Amino acid sequence: MLAGQEGKLYIGGEWIAPKGSGSEAVVNPATEAVIGHVGIAGADDVDAALSVARTAFESGPWRRMSVAERAAMLGRLCDWLDQRADRIRALITAETGSIQSFARTMQFATAMEHARHYLVQATKVEPEALPLEPVATAGGATMVGGGLVVYEPVGVCLAITPFNVPFMLNLAKAIPALVMGNTVILKPSPLTPYSAFIIADAAEAIGLPPGVLNVVNCGPADSARLTGDPRVDLITFTGSDMVGAAIQAQAAPTLKRCIMELGGKSAMIVRADGNLDAAARTALASLTFHAGQACAAMTRLVVHNSIRADFVERVKTLFEAVNIGNPADPAVTMGPLIRENSRARVREMVASGIADGARLVTGGQVPESQEKGFFYRPTLLDEVDNSWRVAREEIFGPVGVVIGFDDDEDAIRIANDSDFGLSGSVFSADVGRAYAIALEMRTGKVNINGGSGKMSSYHPFGGIKRSGYGREFGDIGLKEFTYTKTLAFHLA
Repeated sequence: MLAGQEGKLYIGGEWIAPKGSGSEAVVNPATEAVIGHVGIAGADDVDAALSVARTAFESGPWRRMSVAERAAMLGRLCDWLDQRADRIRALITAETGSIQSFARTMQFATAMEHARHYLVQATKVEPEALPLEPVATAGGATMVGGGLVVYEPVGVCLAITPFNVPFMLNLAKAIPALVMGNTVILKPSPLTPYSAFIIADAAEAIGLPPGVLNVVNCGPADSARLTGDPRVDLITFTGSDMVGAAIQAQAAPTLKRCIMELGGKSAMIVRADGNLDAAARTALASLTFHAGQACAAMTRLVVHNSIRADFVERVKTLFEAVNIGNPADPAVTMGPLIRENSRARVREMVASGIADGARLVTGGQVPESQEKGFFYRPTLLDEVDNSWRVAREEIFGPVGVVIGFDDDEDAIRIANDSDFGLSGSVFSADVGRAYAIALEMRTGKVNINGGSGKMSSYHPFGGIKRSGYGREFGDIGLKEFTYTKTLAFHLA
């Protein structure tokens, strides 16, 4: 058993057998071996989760505790998880196909860093005094009016997470919601459920009050019951733009708040004076560390035509040196895609690009050495036009497209000519010019010459356009799970 109690759901502080459709197999994408089974919630289970989460918020002790008390309890939850780091990293590798270096860093260490940062920052959220205002009274005297802004929990938060970095995103949604006094229903991807149920293990172990955190796995129909139910006050979702749009529609009749972190087709602009080695390594990291299954990956490589051939050759060399295989081997530097349907989409999109006129530089096939698992070689397409499907649709696989440009205005136009706006990057020896280009890019984040070197807990993350709205991380990510109340009063 990897996490939780096999085949059960965590509702109201108890492990319960689902009344729904039984269970589904959880598959290791590198070996196609079944590593366990997860219970599937039915309508009664969903209703039970909604009921206990609502009751825990309205009548339970959680929202009435001080922020410091909640942070202390959640700190113990983090301690419990940290003490099982090796087990959790192995779990992440088994269910996501993540290589070990990525499982150790972004998937686990960064997750814990973000969680603990939220706990510290939450204790610093204090009522904010508003300016004092003299006000003339009806009798001709003058009084002084003042006010405070306070931040209060929204209510029941539904957190829906994807398969690619599940442990990090489960914590990134649950921890800020919980520490600010909300209750949470966590619905993980059915492909990677154990990264959620291990958090339920931790909640049970530290004695989190019943109903404060609930973990349910369910199919589309019962997911829609969750998103449309008036007992849910806020939805935080990470996933595709199409699913995000469907969730927003389901939430609309009850006017519940949504935080949407959706897809991306991010552009990396490499000017003629850019550091080609650094830019090529960024392309390598984006497209191979998790087989390109990252919403913020630099998938459109927008390169000045004078250096494009040199850049393409450098990326080709890096791609062809990637060690593809089972990530249980620490020497492996790229694992599989999550399932066969994901690999089929990658194949179809590469074929579409070639049919439109792209030049296949490297990749474009399944590695012959892998008899099992959903592997695909890192693929580079050159001579791509930004209007083609391969340049416009999110592929979520190890495929980069190279688009040439002649001047900065052309590069900015290409970068902004997208339905998405999640991330971006600029490489240039002229840092001032790179900064100016970054300001012109219509996207939620831009890394200049490689960025800050890490996914910082201080940096808000999120997109615009079809990449969504709302932010995670930073102070703003914490306050997304609150509403603002103004208290106005006479001072004298």
